[in-house]
Amino acid sequence: MNSTWCTVLHSQRKDPTLILMTEGVRKEPCKQVTTYAAGDGTPNGHLIELFKDGDKTTVYLSTVLPKAFKGYHLHRVRESHYVCLKGRVKITVADGQKTSEYVLGADTLERLLLPTHVFIGIENVGDEEVWLINFPHPSYDPSLKGEQVDKTPEEIAAQLKGG
Repeated sequence: MNSTWCTVLHSQRKDPTLILMTEGVRKEPCKQVTTYAAGDGTPNGHLIELFKDGDKTTVYLSTVLPKAFKGYHLHRVRESHYVCLKGRVKITVADGQKTSEYVLGADTLERLLLPTHVFIGIENVGDEEVWLINFPHPSYDPSLKGEQVDKTPEEIAAQLKGG
């Protein structure tokens, strides 16, 4: 908006800053998808796309219902960068030979940075819904087919036993 047009707007409005403050503002819907347990297909939370860059998702929120489990899944291209904003969550990482567990909670804000090629399981260990923010790197790209590999907890257990 050029300065001449701004001057005209200022002279014709009771609150001329209203136009200037709202220029460029836009409101967009966030895609929300219900997620389901791998074994029995019961709903276990949601995945909400918070910020997009074209078709790519740069930030998303994963909600996990109380006592529910999500996973296991492995990313071939994307690292996961988690922060828990609500509730308490246990994240289990399986690398094919062993598992490691990490607990994140809204009461102790910490980041958990996970590499590619590890299986990740997410369990709500509290009584309230978990809100887990993920800043994937690189951003989620829906055109990358086969980037995510899913396994059930039973498949992970068998893999760890050498089966």
